[in-house]
Amino acid sequence: MCVALDPLLGVSLRDVVFDGAGDLDQTGLTQPAVFAVEVALFRLAESFGVKPSVFVGHSVGEIAAAHVTGVLSLADAAKLVAARGRLMQALPAGGVMVSVQATEAEVLPLLAGRDDQVGVGAVNGPTSVVLSGAEAAVEEIAEHFRELGRKTKRLSVSHAFHSPLMAPMLDEFRAVVAGLSFTASDIPVASTVTGELTTASVWADPDYWVEHVRAGVRFADAVLASGVSMFVEIGPDAILTALTGQILEEATAIPLVRKDRDAELTFTTALGNLWARGITVDFTTLLAGGRRIDLPTYAFQHERYWLEAARRTAGDVASVGQTATNHPLLGAAVALADEDRLLFTGRIGLDTHPWLADHAVGGTVIVPGVALVDLVLRAGEETQSRLLEELTLQAPLVLPTTGAVQVQVSVAAPDPSGRRAVTVHSRGDAHLDGQGWITHATGVLADGQPPQFQLTEWPPVGAEVVSVDELYDGLAAV
Repeated sequence: MCVALDPLLGVSLRDVVFDGAGDLDQTGLTQPAVFAVEVALFRLAESFGVKPSVFVGHSVGEIAAAHVTGVLSLADAAKLVAARGRLMQALPAGGVMVSVQATEAEVLPLLAGRDDQVGVGAVNGPTSVVLSGAEAAVEEIAEHFRELGRKTKRLSVSHAFHSPLMAPMLDEFRAVVAGLSFTASDIPVASTVTGELTTASVWADPDYWVEHVRAGVRFADAVLASGVSMFVEIGPDAILTALTGQILEEATAIPLVRKDRDAELTFTTALGNLWARGITVDFTTLLAGGRRIDLPTYAFQHERYWLEAARRTAGDVASVGQTATNHPLLGAAVALADEDRLLFTGRIGLDTHPWLADHAVGGTVIVPGVALVDLVLRAGEETQSRLLEELTLQAPLVLPTTGAVQVQVSVAAPDPSGRRAVTVHSRGDAHLDGQGWITHATGVLADGQPPQFQLTEWPPVGAEVVSVDELYDGLAAV
């Protein structure tokens, strides 16, 4: 990496990082250094067999991810990050970034009329937003939250990154990026520009990297969209590890490096933590041939206590002309050739979705109605019909104690008003029970955005509390 970066920087990056040969606090060197550290850590983890299923990159981290996923060669990634840091460094001073304990919804109204001065530099958590822009405007908004008793922290940065103040560098940066070569890739990534789960091909667009400079980092949205609960932080410290835990309480985040801690011990401890949580790690690099230890003085008691993770048996659906949905209950989607219709299919059973066993009535496992809503909403996303106007539940979706059920969500062609009829069906796995298709829900999808709700006050104003303590007992008596 230093071979690729040093000619562009005019200095030895290794000497800057390890020997203090340059001002590492200046973004012209900071960004290439962070990029180099992240790529090196990824390659090191990769050499131990650690293979991520989804990539999420925070700011410069997204450039490192674009390289290791194959979208950018090392030479082109080095050109991108070096130009980015150089052009940002050349911008006038005076920009600041301040972390504020607030939600994005609380911050946005205060930005009105200041679009050219300040913006949301990052959404790092449910109540962690970074303001970025001109000092006076940022401090005025930050003071508003201080008066409310909220915490604020000024970040140690040379410029207001991911803000309107980046505008003067964008044209020159666009010219640099336009001269790079990109390779499309179907590796899953969660974009911090859009906050959505997509593929690495999103990084093969030069305009993406121009927007990436100015737009806020939607890290919280990307973490939620990733669909995973095990994260490995690849960077010079463990800042994102703590943030990930705030975004997803059930998530496990493991950093490969921690500031002011022994690097080798921290890294090998991280590998051990990954292995203990079921992630495949090849330790032969550390212990070639293994290590002999004394056997215990008692007989082996061969009884396992580890929880076995459910295994999905679905193969590559693209090989049979379908499209993967990246949904836990729907495995594939297929567009029908005769008209503008789509069909989503899945297989649901206690062997692949054991958590559904908790939703039982009288000993019978029933898929929750909200899961059917989620299936329909996922189908709506694929057809750009994100508004669920109506959904009528006609029959419960019952799971057998063994085997599974096949599920289909059918989305009809749009009517003249743009609305689409949607249905949810199921039948016994492989028809072994001789049962035909059962209709569980019918509804209507429409083009539009679903209403936004603020859950900071619960229950909402005007809501009527209805007790459900005796609901299941009453149903059982029917």
